Parts: sequence; structure tokens; C-alpha cells
Amino acid sequence: MSQNSFSTRRRESVGVQVGSITIGGSAPVVIQSMTNTDTVNEAATVAQVEELARTGSELVRITVNSAEAAKAVPNIRAKLNDMGCYVPLVGDFHFNGHKLLAGYPDCAESLSKYRINPGNVGYGKKRDEQFATLIETACKYDKPVRIGVNWGSLDPEMLARIMDENAKSKKPEDAAYVMREALITSALESAAKAEEIGLKRNRIVLSCKVSGVQDLIMVYRELATRCNYALHLGLTEAGMGSKGIVASTAALSILLQEGIGDTIRISLTPEPGGDRSREVIVGQEILQTMGLRAFVPLVAACPGCGRTTSTYFQELAENIQSYVRNEMTVWRDQYDGVENMTLAVMGCVVNGPGESKHANIGISLPGSGENPVAPVYVDGQKTVTLKGNNIADEFRQIVDQYVQEKYPKKIQ
Repeated sequence: MSQNSFSTRRRESVGVQVGSITIGGSAPVVIQSMTNTDTVNEAATVAQVEELARTGSELVRITVNSAEAAKAVPNIRAKLNDMGCYVPLVGDFHFNGHKLLAGYPDCAESLSKYRINPGNVGYGKKRDEQFATLIETACKYDKPVRIGVNWGSLDPEMLARIMDENAKSKKPEDAAYVMREALITSALESAAKAEEIGLKRNRIVLSCKVSGVQDLIMVYRELATRCNYALHLGLTEAGMGSKGIVASTAALSILLQEGIGDTIRISLTPEPGGDRSREVIVGQEILQTMGLRAFVPLVAACPGCGRTTSTYFQELAENIQSYVRNEMTVWRDQYDGVENMTLAVMGCVVNGPGESKHANIGISLPGSGENPVAPVYVDGQKTVTLKGNNIADEFRQIVDQYVQEKYPKKIQ
């Protein structure tokens, strides 16, 4: 499915400008991420923000949980600007956000967006006052706000009200339904209150995050029918490794296929010492494999079987995939459309030639027990046969030449 055919079915939402990025409206689905550094550690935070942005995160959220963190935000913004990294920063505020935004105007000004959770901004009368302070600050500095409801921190008074209403109804629903309804109600009532205070609809993004796939799908389907706010998608705690990737893909792909969702974040738990930017790559791959956006050339590779020389074939596939992703940092700035290029690295002659012909550039290895002799196909035509121990280097050169010849250079 092409991006254009899918875009006609996107749920209509009000576009929200966040720095140079638009969420919702007619804009493509936006990738975002969040640092896991202590924001007070400016050097570490700057380094991670820059890495996430370089990988492809179009917004980066940072924790602002203390006076020291609030003081660090303007310096972080300035250092990123000095590096030529202008990715919009989103401030993540919780219990004391009203104090930090009001008390540190440089922080409030330096951020491109605020994220607040209506379930933990206070209780009773204080909740209303503190929520109003957050929204008034956003209005003062003309900053958009994500009202992010989380089922682990729902407003207890609102939840009790929904439970009472359900209990008194003629056909009470189960506890799971009540929880989902409470999430949606909290988001919509908070957004309505923000508009009453003065925050315009085109400055509001909503999210209702849960950790279960089916719950997330049901919540967002219902939320999407009851408002036209821009929506942020993501499981609140996706998990680690393949579990987190699979859960996020299962939930978000269904919603995105239905046209629901304007920005996504994949909340992966990194393995010890793992790369934070992996969540950005997973988000990109979800959107690209669904045909919604293109970020890097796609590399098709067969899984391997008894016919393939697994080590040689696997090393070549990994080599090429890593190469094109690394080169995209340069190609993206120099050439138009190179992210749409397709490559195929196939392991034997059964499906190899056919798959290679369907890609812009494909290579087909002979299989197990044979000397490395690999025909290369360019736009469906066999152009050369690579032999010997330098196949990977020679294939990379062919890819480089193709990019230079086929994609127009950007006007600098």
C-alpha cells in the first residue's frame, strides 16, 4: 500500500506545531523518543539527545523533575544548537511541574512542548489550581502540551466517579471497561479544561497509555471517535527485547492501519548497556514496513536454510544493512529519495535471482558448499558477477555508485 493511498484514510485531527515538527493534521506520523539520562548531567543528556536525533527521532523528551534539572534545560538546548542539532525538546513533568515551569522561565521558554499527566498534578482543589498553572504557562510561552493519561496514575476522584456511575447503571460493565472509560474521560475532560483556561485545540496532543496490547487498541479506537485532537500512540511499558518490539508492533500496527495515531514512541527497556536509539529504529521500521513513511533503504534478506552457507550469507546481510543505515546520515543530506531504495541479499539460487530482480539492487549467493560467486542485479538486470573474498566491499561500491547516479542531488 502506498503512503498516498493510506493517507486518505487517516483519521482527521487538528495539527499541532512543535518547533519545526507538525503532529497531526496532514503531517506524516512522527517518531519520538525519550532520554534515560539524568537531565542534571548536561553532557550525557546532550550526547544522548544528539544520538537519538541523528538516528531519526523527530522529537526528544527529557525528564524535568527538579530545580537542578530545570536549570539545566536552557544549557542543554544551547549546547545542542551549537552542535547544529535543532530537534525539539519535550519536557516531561509530573508532581512538581507547576512549580518548575512557573519558577524557571528559561526552562519553560527553552522547551518546545510540555508533557503533563493529569493524574498526578495534585488532588481536589490543588489539582485544579496546579493544572491551571501548567496550562497558563503553556499559553504564556505559546507551547503545545501533551496531556498524557496513564492507567498507573489515574486521578482517584475521577476513577471513583466513573465506578459509581457504572455501578448505578442498569447493565454495569466489567472492571476492564471501567478502567478504559476512566482513561478516556480523564484525557477528554482535562483537554476541555485546558481549552477553557485558554490553550487552543491546535496546541493539545492526547495520549491514553496502557501496557496491554488489546486494551491499548480498544482505548484508542474509542478515543478516536470522540475527539479530533492529535493522538500520541505507545504502550506505557512495552518491555525488553523481542517482547517489547512484538507488543509495540502488534498494537501500533493495528491502530495505524485504521488511520489512528499522529506520533509514536516505542517504550523499549534497553538491555544492560544497550543502545537507547534502538527504540527509534523500531518505530521507523514499523512505519516503513507498513508503507507509511520511508527512512532508510530496506534490505530484504532470506532467513537461510540448509542450502545456504549461513555464516558467509549472514555476515554479508548484516554488513550491507549496517552500511546503508550508517550511510543514510550522509545520503539524507545529499540526495533526494534515496530512503526509498530497496536492496536484496539472498543466500542461494532458489529464490535469490527472482528476489534480486525485484529490488533496485540485489545479490544472490550460490548456496552451501560452493565458492562465493554472486550475480548482482540492478533494476532487474544482471550487471556483474562478484567472486572471491571481496564481495561485500565490491557490492557496497555498487550501492554507492547507484545512489550517485540514480538520485538527484539536493540543492544546498
